[in-house]
Amino acid sequence: MTKKRYVFLILILGSLSALGPFSIDMYLPGFLAIAKDLNTSVARVSLSLSSYFIGISAGQLLYGPLLDRFGRKKPLYMGLMLYVLASAACLFTHSVDTLIALRFVQAIGSCAAAVAAVAMVRDLFPIEDNAKVFSLLLLVLGASPMIAPTLGGYVIAAFGWQAVFLILTLLGTLILLASFLWLPESYQPDASYSLKPKPILTKFWLVLREPQFYTYALAGAVTFSGLFAYVAGSAQVFMGMYKVSGQAYGWIFALLSVGFIGSSQLNSIALRYFRSEQIIPMALLSQSIIGLCFLVSALLGLLGLFSTIGFLFAFLCCLGFTNPNTSALSLAPFANNAGIASALMGALQMGIGSLASVGVSLCNTESALPMISIMAVGATGALLILLVGRRMIVRPVVEEGQPAPIFH
Repeated sequence: MTKKRYVFLILILGSLSALGPFSIDMYLPGFLAIAKDLNTSVARVSLSLSSYFIGISAGQLLYGPLLDRFGRKKPLYMGLMLYVLASAACLFTHSVDTLIALRFVQAIGSCAAAVAAVAMVRDLFPIEDNAKVFSLLLLVLGASPMIAPTLGGYVIAAFGWQAVFLILTLLGTLILLASFLWLPESYQPDASYSLKPKPILTKFWLVLREPQFYTYALAGAVTFSGLFAYVAGSAQVFMGMYKVSGQAYGWIFALLSVGFIGSSQLNSIALRYFRSEQIIPMALLSQSIIGLCFLVSALLGLLGLFSTIGFLFAFLCCLGFTNPNTSALSLAPFANNAGIASALMGALQMGIGSLASVGVSLCNTESALPMISIMAVGATGALLILLVGRRMIVRPVVEEGQPAPIFH
């Protein structure tokens, strides 16, 4: 593969991965405007964010078998078309309950892009390069939290919150077109692959019983729930508690994203000297300490605007190291069931994340404590899962006899 084609492929896969987060981040500055326009509370509007997370979690399990049965591209097209239609429908909603339902449907569509992108990394690249590729995808993914909330703040101020969903409709259409024209099919359809419930459940079970999968996928999902708690609670904390404007909130969100994305690129450099198995425990230990200090500061009433930003920045930096490495090690044992494995990994991540999001939303308080508590508990819990689960792993990272990737 030429370097130019390598970069181009990373950009397309990164855009697929970023579609869901972009759909989340861009409308966050509009929570107050949506609540006022639909005659409801900010906490009620935040449930549309929770429904999005739940939709992504459920959709992962739907698309995993479809990607292994029909190849990667056909299910991807189906999901992207559903996303475009749901995004367009959000333009015309006049009820917060309708918005919550449409965001669920929108998420079902967008998660096809996320699952397909992860599976195609496993298909297209050498397994020893997967962690580096995931780090590069996070670089593209980083455009979402850096651009989306800032852009959303200005778009909402100028044209209203509905304009956000017009932009998302156009973005989904462009990504669908790019996938159709330039993304290669990385996995040939398998007509023998059964879509009946029993064989599918059997395949899910075969993946779930692999110690390397459940250790790293579960640890990665639990610590990643801190990001969901932050996304769900940050609008209320910054705009409600610290009274910053929608535009200022967008800039704060972008600044904090630099920590997550910057550390993911430092992870690529760290992988030259350390293995993923060495990086993950160091990152989780650091994240646990930061989370617990953050929580103690909140309980003692020592937090202000800038100290809150500082703690969040440090916490998100640790995620930039844990996420690419746990993703790579979760998928490493699987060649034939990469679609199922990526779907299960995503479902765990989004399912646990959606619970964190709902927990923050239902607290309905101006305090930062619910958000911080979930972040601290998630990081500490992930470290414990890793320490216990690693003792169960007896297989090598790469299975013998697995097929060579398409591109080297």
